[in-house]
Amino acid sequence: MNGDVEIFGRAPDGTPIEKIVISNGGSTASLISWGASLQDFRLDGIDHPLVLGSPALEPYFEPMRYFGAIAGRVANRIANGTAELDGSTYEFDRNENGITTLHGGKNGSSNLVWTIAEHGTSHCRFELTMADGLAGFPGNVDVAVTYSLKDDGALRLEIEAVTDAPTFCNFAHHSYWNLDGRADLSNHRLTVHADSYLAVDNHLIPQGTPRPVDATRFDLRAPQPAIQPDAEPLDHNFCCFNDVSGDLRELAILSTPDLELRISSTEPGFQVYDGARMNTAPASGLTGRPYGPYAGIALEPQRWPDAPNHPDFPSVVLRPGETYRQVSEFRVTETF
Repeated sequence: MNGDVEIFGRAPDGTPIEKIVISNGGSTASLISWGASLQDFRLDGIDHPLVLGSPALEPYFEPMRYFGAIAGRVANRIANGTAELDGSTYEFDRNENGITTLHGGKNGSSNLVWTIAEHGTSHCRFELTMADGLAGFPGNVDVAVTYSLKDDGALRLEIEAVTDAPTFCNFAHHSYWNLDGRADLSNHRLTVHADSYLAVDNHLIPQGTPRPVDATRFDLRAPQPAIQPDAEPLDHNFCCFNDVSGDLRELAILSTPDLELRISSTEPGFQVYDGARMNTAPASGLTGRPYGPYAGIALEPQRWPDAPNHPDFPSVVLRPGETYRQVSEFRVTETF
C-alpha cells in the first residue's frame, strides 16, 4: 500500500535497501533508500513511466548509477579533483577517468544508503550523514531530502544540509526524464530559460565566464528538439541566474505532443545531459529493455559546476551555523 515501506534489495555490504511508494494529485512516485532515489514516477492514465529506472536494485550499482539519485555532497564536476578553502588545499576522489571528481566521488550521496526518517502516503524524508574526510571533503555533513507530491500532482524536493566545519555543498536530483515511453527522445522539445551557459573542455570542466547563448546550439529560450545528434552533445550548465534568492523560479520546460514537464527551483544553475553516452545493457529498465543513447534526459537544478575553483560563480561553501537549502518542483501535465 502507498506509504508502506518494503525491502527492495540489499546493498553490496548486505544493508537492506528500502522502497516506499507515495501518491497524490494523480501522480505516484516510487522511492528507494539507495541514493534517496526516485525509482519510478507515473501519472494516472498514462501507461508508461516518466523517468528511467530499474525494477531491480543491482543495476543502480553500475550501469544505472545516478539514475534518479541525489548527487553530492558536490554534484557535477570539480576540476582535477582539487580545490582550496580558507587557505587549505583539499584533494578529492578523482572518480571520473582518474582526473575529475564527479558527483562527490565514488562514495557520493548517490551511492550510499540513506535512512527513511519519516513518511506518509504523499511524502517521505530521507536522511544521511556524510563523514568528515569522505572522498576528501572536510566536515561532517548531515543532509536530508524530502520528496512530496502536492495536491496538483507536482513532485517537490526539499534538500537541507548542515556541517560542523567549513566545506563545499551542492546537491542535485539526477532523474532522467522520458515523457512518451519511446526508445529515445526524438519526440521531445526542450526550453531552458537562460541567456548564458558554461562552455566546457574535454573533461567537461567549465571554461572561463558564462557565454551568451545567442546564435549557438545552446539557445533554448524557444523550444528546440531535445536531441540533436549532428550538434554538440549537451552536458552543460545553463546559467539561469547569478544568485541564490531562495525563491522558486521556472528554469525549463520539456514537452511532447501529449505531456509537459515544467521545472522550477531555487537554484541558479541547470545542468542538461541529453543521454548521448547512455548504455545500460544488459540491464533492462522499467520498460523491459536496456536504455541506449538518448533514452532519457537529465535535467538537474543545482549550483554551477566546478564552483569551488571559481570565486565568481554562485558560492557552494557551507559553514557551521548555516543551512544549505534547495527546493525544486517537477510538474507534469497533459497537453491534449
